[in-house]
Amino acid sequence: MHLGKSYTLSEFLIWTRRQIYALLICGSVPVVLYKFFALTWLSVPLTIVVLLGTATSFIVGFKNVQTYNRAMEALDVWIDILSRSRRWGEIARDLINEEETSRKLVYRHIAWLTALRYELRRPRIWESTNRDFNAEYRRYYRVPEWETDISELLPQYLSPSETAQALSSTSIATFVLSLQGASLKMLHAAGQLNSSFYMELQKAVGDLIELQSRSERFKNFPYPRQYATVSSLFVKFFCFLFPFGLLHEFDKLNDSVSGFMHGNMIWLVVPCSVAVSWMYTSLEQVGESTENPFEGGANDVPISTLCTVIERDLKEMLGEYASGPSNPAIIAL
Repeated sequence: MHLGKSYTLSEFLIWTRRQIYALLICGSVPVVLYKFFALTWLSVPLTIVVLLGTATSFIVGFKNVQTYNRAMEALDVWIDILSRSRRWGEIARDLINEEETSRKLVYRHIAWLTALRYELRRPRIWESTNRDFNAEYRRYYRVPEWETDISELLPQYLSPSETAQALSSTSIATFVLSLQGASLKMLHAAGQLNSSFYMELQKAVGDLIELQSRSERFKNFPYPRQYATVSSLFVKFFCFLFPFGLLHEFDKLNDSVSGFMHGNMIWLVVPCSVAVSWMYTSLEQVGESTENPFEGGANDVPISTLCTVIERDLKEMLGEYASGPSNPAIIAL
């Protein structure tokens, strides 16, 4: 997630430059056909183009509102995970008298966070992170889950037997939570947890299961494909048709000018159509890059950074020192 003040205009132009190139071609071809080949019948009534543009703006606006809501709701889920993780560290430290047992519960929770962020970073076919305009920005940030295999991290938090079982399971995050629940049951049976403390910790595990399911909903169920497809098609059709709607309007301006521009006013169709169409394509591109909040893009929810913060806080609760980057938000999602 971009944590600076804003994107600069130059960054935005570079990010959308491929769309601009296509729009320049789309705007130039009708002008060449109209002026040099006398295909005046190519001109489309501007009223039709305006109606299409109005409909397109509603659809694109609807998509951007929905994708923004998805991103903000996903961020809310992870803020809940942050707060409940701190609470877990507090009660695991204070409600259990044995220090080593508290440490195991906390480290197993860190293992769950690690497994969850790795699962959320797995690519899906509908995600856009591999598209050229997004992929080229990876040089500005890191996605740790794509650099280090989870099998190298889990042994830091789980015993060798637990690590082997977790790595062989279908969902590592779900397995670690079930392991956490089974561990609490054993502690309760051994008399190390009284019934009220046991119920509170089990309720905390249940809350984490719910938050994991909510995170997986954003990962495994994309923005409805029918709306995404209609929005993309409408934008492309409008950008293609818009220059044809301007041909006759700009050609009429030749009667009111003299000098060099007399007879050449129609060439203004190109910059004007590109400027207007660029607004539509940029909004479409912004919506597409926002709809999947865990895909590894520059506008993702920064789950790697949040997990770094949680791990640091939990280890400090145990009296340990957790080393890490001074400002991880800048270098990792």
